[in-house]
Amino acid sequence: MRTSDFWRLMDDEFGPAYSRTLAQTLHLSGLGDRTPAAALQAGADPKAVWLAVCEMQDVPEYRRLGRDVKPR
Repeated sequence: MRTSDFWRLMDDEFGPAYSRTLAQTLHLSGLGDRTPAAALQAGADPKAVWLAVCEMQDVPEYRRLGRDVKPR
């Protein structure tokens, strides 16, 4: 997963404004008590960060892959 995919999933699930706030304030124990933004900046795998956010925020498994987007 690329970082751009991480942000698309965050925006789809939480909305563009709240996703940025969440990424700056949510501390993830599974990632060394770092925020998602800090973990990404430190080079963490975006997929691992996304899954940690999902776990912490109780995102249902069926929504963890994001919404269906029609190909262009």
